[in-house]
Amino acid sequence: MRYDWLPRAAGIATAAYGIAVAARPAILLGPCGWSDEPPAVRALTRMVGVRDTASGLAMIAAPDARSMRLAIAVRVCSDLGDTAVLGLALRGRPQRAKAVAVTAGWGLLCAATAMATTRTSSP
Repeated sequence: MRYDWLPRAAGIATAAYGIAVAARPAILLGPCGWSDEPPAVRALTRMVGVRDTASGLAMIAAPDARSMRLAIAVRVCSDLGDTAVLGLALRGRPQRAKAVAVTAGWGLLCAATAMATTRTSSP
């Protein structure tokens, strides 16, 4: 059975989330307990949304398994970076556990889809 659609589905979800965050930073900031009032905070959050959109589109458009694994690696590294940054920034706050679980979970999910790029299909 072929599962090569899994990384592309994860790419679609990633790109959709990135577009949503770029359009409405409160989607990311609210669950962290942060206000989206300061323009600088909105700008930085939109940059994260654009980054997620780009990495998701790379997963969707990857022409071969090697390119797909590279796109997945970029996505996973971004999620791990988000996990580290949010884990530190939310230290001592009740939102920390949820933020770390969500970002690490997305990273693990995307990493798991990489297995679909190494399987060969059988007739």
